[in-house]
Amino acid sequence: MAYTVPPLPYPYEALEPHIDQLTMEIHHDKHHQAYVDKVNAALDGTPLADTPIEDVLRDLSQVPDDKRTAVKNNGGGHYNHTMFWENMRAGGGGQPGGELASAIDSAFGSFSDFQAKVKETGVNQFGSGWSWLVLDGSSLVIVGSANQDNPISDGKTPLLGVDVWEHAYYLKYQNRRPDYIDAWWNVVNWDKVAERFAAAG
Repeated sequence: MAYTVPPLPYPYEALEPHIDQLTMEIHHDKHHQAYVDKVNAALDGTPLADTPIEDVLRDLSQVPDDKRTAVKNNGGGHYNHTMFWENMRAGGGGQPGGELASAIDSAFGSFSDFQAKVKETGVNQFGSGWSWLVLDGSSLVIVGSANQDNPISDGKTPLLGVDVWEHAYYLKYQNRRPDYIDAWWNVVNWDKVAERFAAAG
């Protein structure tokens, strides 16, 4: 069954003023839809056409050579954005609790040090890409990825990612990527991130 763009779990305007309604409409309805259309076209007629996208991305060597780049880019775009929408919510932000909070403190020293590292990775990502909190084995680490690459292809489990493609922020923040990342913390859905962390443990 072909992939589809999941509906946003909140209204387009729900993340205002941190992420504006028009950005959410274009980002979700146009950009995400384009990734889905292109990965569906690339996998159409192959044995992978009905395979969950995370399973495809976990082992890109199973994708035919002539389709691998399209699947990596557009399948990655579909997977990354599906996670991105879920990891945000109206009235989000603050800090995680429980085991996730303890793991972040243990790995990075403090929540503020963790935030600084995510921001640094996102700001310094050259061109388009993402800054990720991932589980690498039993360790929490922060990694960057170019374009729509996803850490799942490197054997890591992504828990939280901030999209630093210009289409994610340019209408409101123009070239001020650091300001966008600062604002993005106000919409993070820590309950969802903690759920991912518990499932991966």
